[in-house]
Amino acid sequence: MTPPDTLAASSLNMLLWVAGQHGADASALCQEIDFDPATTASPDARVPIATIQRLWPLVVAATHDPYFDLHIGRAINFTAAGTLAYVLMHTPTLGAAIAQLCRYQDVACQGVRTFQTSAPEWPDSIWLNLELTSAAIVHPQYVLNSELSIYLAAFATLTGSPVAPLAVRLAYPRPADTREHELAFGTKNLEFEAPCTQVAFDAATLARPILHANPALFPIFEQHATALLAQLPTSQPATLAERVRGEIVRQLKGELPTLTTVAVQLCLGVRTLQLKLKEAGHTYQQLLDAVRNDLAQRHLREAHLSITDVAFLLGYSEPSVFVRSFKKWTGQTPGAFRR
Repeated sequence: MTPPDTLAASSLNMLLWVAGQHGADASALCQEIDFDPATTASPDARVPIATIQRLWPLVVAATHDPYFDLHIGRAINFTAAGTLAYVLMHTPTLGAAIAQLCRYQDVACQGVRTFQTSAPEWPDSIWLNLELTSAAIVHPQYVLNSELSIYLAAFATLTGSPVAPLAVRLAYPRPADTREHELAFGTKNLEFEAPCTQVAFDAATLARPILHANPALFPIFEQHATALLAQLPTSQPATLAERVRGEIVRQLKGELPTLTTVAVQLCLGVRTLQLKLKEAGHTYQQLLDAVRNDLAQRHLREAHLSITDVAFLLGYSEPSVFVRSFKKWTGQTPGAFRR
């Protein structure tokens, strides 16, 4: 059976909180959708997308605000978005933050694919695209409006001032009155009934620095986001090798994950795991090296991390051992790769 598409429970709790701030009875709403907030106390808890879809029309009715989905961005605390928020907060520029948003969108919600394309209408500009991918989304307009509202509010928080897009294209019919859309999206350049939902940003906007970013914290939150992403259920069951890689990423936090600790988390005996990996053409060491190589190349592209920092993040007790391993994987030293 295919697992349901999910979103971060913090997103649903955030929607309930904002609804409560606008006069709705949050407890009554929870009862109507058969949701118990106590079951999602963990910061990494997930809920089915179908749950929040049942909630949307109830919230709009309870708040008596037909534009609640457009207004939600201005009412939330961006940091309530959890791990994804902290990843974006420690990138150097808004353009870099958008790239990370696209990479880790599934951590927030598996039902929306966010990706960048060039905007040939404007030099050095991009379109940020939103594509709905989950069959559980039965209220697409609420999802698209709220996502864009939250993104733009988050970008303003990150950079310290409002972010005005060049244009917005929306993949739903044009409403009779577009004034609330113009206010919410910060532009009158709106196109409705578009083939896809997109928002354009120019080069100057993308280059705006992120306030109070701490480059040293970025790899810590990035690693956690990567681990969360690896653990998300997919429409195709993960292979054993993919599960092992995901568990290695989750455990690789300055200490080296062992075959035993990974086997325990996968509810397998050590010998059984070794045999099953061998049958699939893998060894544990090969998968460990592949994960370390991938993370090493990613970390080395971050100029603020020293080679010693990267070695520590990958579980090496001595930088010299990391240098030898990296040269074996890639044929060059970490310093040469970075240059």
